[in-house]
Amino acid sequence: MNLESLTIRKLDAWDLEEVVSISATFPPNPWSKKMFIEEMHHPNASCYVMTSGKPSGASPVGFICFRKVGEESELLNIGVHPKSRGCGIGKKLMAFYMEECRQRGVKTLYLEVDPENLPAVHLYQSLSYRKDGVRRKFYQGRFDALLMVKEI
Repeated sequence: MNLESLTIRKLDAWDLEEVVSISATFPPNPWSKKMFIEEMHHPNASCYVMTSGKPSGASPVGFICFRKVGEESELLNIGVHPKSRGCGIGKKLMAFYMEECRQRGVKTLYLEVDPENLPAVHLYQSLSYRKDGVRRKFYQGRFDALLMVKEI
């Protein structure tokens, strides 16, 4: 996949079915359509999709949602279509996220990740996130999450 042909834009209602479908491939905590809609309307939240192809007919190959409060931001959700994984899309979405945060005056970035999702953990570590703790039973009240942080 040619990363140069990818574009990032705000998540719109017509993207929801595909974005929910991508999210469903990420156990243990996929987001529902309602969760995406709530984030799209939250005053501190930002949701974006990455598309491939012509903008008018492009399908999402990835998405990212985050919140900013003061000088902090939390990555809420990020996903890449299964057919597009391993091509650098996640890294490009994260670079977009970090640049958006820099421009908005954010100093500290937080995220939670399933510690068994090794590709995601390695991606975050490659971007200088460091382990900062564990949130017990974070996902569905059963699975732990690794808390990671990055200063920018």
